Amino acid sequence: MAISTKIFLVTAVLGVFAAPALAQTAATPWELKPDTGYAYDKDGKTFSYKMGTSNAGELLKGAKKVPKGTLFFLGHNGQLYMRSGPYLEGDGKFKFGSDQ
Repeated sequence: MAISTKIFLVTAVLGVFAAPALAQTAATPWELKPDTGYAYDKDGKTFSYKMGTSNAGELLKGAKKVPKGTLFFLGHNGQLYMRSGPYLEGDGKFKFGSDQ
């Protein structure tokens, strides 16, 4: 898995951890920091790394852009998932929000 993909996946994990507490509130944007890499490792742990620019070309090799409209979430099994497609209702409410 490319480092940039891991960056976005880790960011997703961090956002998902806050999701249950925010289920009844408005969505909040992620705060991705420049020169920071976010990783979701093979054991499911998350990390952030201070990045430099001397090897940026190597970082981009094999990297893929995350499509707009992608939702990241943790399943009940602790596995990180991503889903493309609609995740908002016609009125802008989160389609998979709390049933309460």
